[in-house]
Amino acid sequence: MLKTIESVVANFSSWIWDWPLLILLVGGGIFFLIYSKFTPFFYFRHAIDILLGKYDNKDDIGQLSHFQALSSALAATVGMGNISGVAVAIVTGGPGAIFWMWISALIGMATKFYTCSLAIMYRSKDKDGTLLSGPMYVVINGMGKQWKPLAILFALAGLIGTLPAFTANQLTQTLVDVFELKESYKWYVGIILACIASLVILGGIKRIGIVASKLVPFMVVLYFITVITILILQIEKIPDMFLLIFSDAFTGKAAAGGALGYLIKTGVKRAAFSNEAGIGTAPMMHGMAKTNEPIREGLVAMVGPAIDTLLVCTLTALAILSTGVWQTTNDNGISLTLEAFNSVLPYGIGDIVVIIMVLVFALSTLFSYSYYGSTCLGFLTQPKYGKYYNYIYIVSIVIAAVVKIEFAIDLIDSAFALMAIPTVISGLVLAPKVNKMAKVYFKKIRS
Repeated sequence: MLKTIESVVANFSSWIWDWPLLILLVGGGIFFLIYSKFTPFFYFRHAIDILLGKYDNKDDIGQLSHFQALSSALAATVGMGNISGVAVAIVTGGPGAIFWMWISALIGMATKFYTCSLAIMYRSKDKDGTLLSGPMYVVINGMGKQWKPLAILFALAGLIGTLPAFTANQLTQTLVDVFELKESYKWYVGIILACIASLVILGGIKRIGIVASKLVPFMVVLYFITVITILILQIEKIPDMFLLIFSDAFTGKAAAGGALGYLIKTGVKRAAFSNEAGIGTAPMMHGMAKTNEPIREGLVAMVGPAIDTLLVCTLTALAILSTGVWQTTNDNGISLTLEAFNSVLPYGIGDIVVIIMVLVFALSTLFSYSYYGSTCLGFLTQPKYGKYYNYIYIVSIVIAAVVKIEFAIDLIDSAFALMAIPTVISGLVLAPKVNKMAKVYFKKIRS
């Protein structure tokens, strides 16, 4: 029965992540890029100023500061997708997949600007005055009630896409690898993870925002220092690694069957998992930001792909490629990243560093994803019932700890693909509204 389910999910993932969806994601992102005339990119410094709190207003509507909103969104993206997802991309698509992750990230910055601006523009309130945000509310409030099936599609897919299948699986695998535990111990690891995650998850969005704003800066700095150390020790190999990424990006020699198309699809899929641009999860978090300026939050959201894909994923890729372990092992995911670290760092240091980073990265991801799922359930039922998703989520952490990595990847990929359809379509339809508001906002800050 389990094998049948795995086969069905794998086939569906392969089918839906074909050219039509890639054209929607990449083509939609290129449209946003051109339609905006690249204007948001010229205000990147302004986005940093917003993050630093220069434009915070305590009287604005919202539950999270700009920094907390970005941190919470990054907590979900700067996580296992950056440590483990990059390794998966290299194994399945070759070094050239990294190049297509970069391209997807640049395009994704424009996508996030539009989708997260819309999240503020069309957010709602429930009967108790609590804010409600996400692509489903953008669809209903921005496009009209007749588009509700599109909103329902997003929410249904979101219930699956925000499950901790990949994150809990890879965190458990790390602990098993480092401490040389028996496979049967995965159940116990899953139970412990579920208990830890529940302490934060059951505290609601504000607790998630506070914890994420403390964890994210720490984990990015620690990871940056560690990988830079590895790259310094391997400094003579770095130029060759960049050449390898660029050359393989267009030849596709390392990809399965040498197919360039497969290589591009692999890069785009893994970038989608890394920065979630166009998927629709980030708008749910950025929509809770304490601001009355939609464009301001769109600019903040645009910083996300630059950090998680262009910076963190690149560092991971260079560390794996420069050590050469990707060519000499059958390991995949976190096991490959761990082997790369251990091949360069002094004995035992790699294990310690990776276990700390994976714990912080994975737990922060678990915290944010639970909020996304509860938001989706609240939309499908009533907002007050959304919190019950957290109990399903906590139980699923235990189950995710023992499933195969391939199944975890296929499951999340399938759900993400379905979530992307309403997110990008609503963004394309409502893009003129964003441009109109952006024109006014940019004129105001220039004056």
